[in-house]
Amino acid sequence: MSKKAFVTGATGFVGSHLVRALLKADWNVSVVARPSSNLDVLAAVRDDITVYEYSGEIQSLTDAISICKPDVVIHVASLFLSEHQPEQVHALIESNILFGNHLLEAMVASDVKCFINTSTSWEHYENKDYSPVNLYAATKRAFQDIMQFYVEAKGIQAITLKLFDTYGADDPRPKLMNLLKRIAETGEMLSMSPGEQEIDLVHIDDVVQAYLIAAQRFLDGKVTGHEIYGVGSGNPTTLKQLVAILEKETGRKINIEWGGRSYRDREVMGVWNCYDSIEDWIPKINLIEVLKGIHK
Repeated sequence: MSKKAFVTGATGFVGSHLVRALLKADWNVSVVARPSSNLDVLAAVRDDITVYEYSGEIQSLTDAISICKPDVVIHVASLFLSEHQPEQVHALIESNILFGNHLLEAMVASDVKCFINTSTSWEHYENKDYSPVNLYAATKRAFQDIMQFYVEAKGIQAITLKLFDTYGADDPRPKLMNLLKRIAETGEMLSMSPGEQEIDLVHIDDVVQAYLIAAQRFLDGKVTGHEIYGVGSGNPTTLKQLVAILEKETGRKINIEWGGRSYRDREVMGVWNCYDSIEDWIPKINLIEVLKGIHK
């Protein structure tokens, strides 16, 4: 039986890996992108997917979803900013709230019910039920509150996956692992905080597996209402410990000036751990094994 997925955020790191994993699992995949989006990251699978354009209007999404009639809509697209400037507020709201709301309206109009949403562990500063680390996390939570209306009033069935830090091959983002790799290779000195903040790194292959399991829950008729899961390894480490492990496993000195800069406002000193994992999902890729081979 044909399985059809409609994916947003397909040109990003998580989204592009998810598209390839869905195709490998024999899903028929459609993606939506803005006219200005660069599709190069999908070049290897471009002939295997259908691409629709989002004009900024609901109707463009309604047309796309009504044509492809997906079994599941997987919403990965977002704008991430660890710290925002006033002129970026509009873009955060447009990307993280308005676009998702347009997507839900299009689903209702097309009688498509199954929705996988992507959110963040940063909704839970100091392990609280809700305390956003930054405006990005606040917009992600605001969208979930909007989703609840569509679940209760419009019959949408939803799963929200709250991601921790992701890493893996071909990651173009200026994230921690890429930064550490660069300074290990160049020998440059980097000023960092004292390094006692915790991080929970989850490999991209494990992350996309959580999406595949979530999608299968819909196909199996197991989802009612709105289910929320964390996608974490359960084995956080401090930044300082991570660097020490990387130095040990690679045999390279990483030149860091610990305490060379202050912690950010609302720095995550302890990661969120009061969450349920989705049924049958267990992270399989060991961070230390990845670190051993990162410079080979």
